[in-house]
Amino acid sequence: MSGAPIDVDVPHQLGRAAARRRVDQGFGKLAGWIPGGNVSENRWEGDSLHFTVSAMGQRVAARLDVGEDKVHAHLELPPFLGMLVGPLRDKLKEKGPELLR
Repeated sequence: MSGAPIDVDVPHQLGRAAARRRVDQGFGKLAGWIPGGNVSENRWEGDSLHFTVSAMGQRVAARLDVGEDKVHAHLELPPFLGMLVGPLRDKLKEKGPELLR
């Protein structure tokens, strides 16, 4: 059983290759936005970075799809962490562009 998904687009003007490099360097910061979170696994499939954040005994599946002019973030929170959906969505919208700097 999964909780509510979080989907956010982060626009950029870097081009796909530069955005991918910056995502690769900065995606770990996302884990810090979840209390006690850390990245437990990650892998690239084409221009999509799949990673798992472990927090509070739960696992959050995440994917960042790097495009030419935006990065689409998709996180799937388990029901136990459902109370974080709104705050995490807001944080991604507000701080997401910083991951590409």
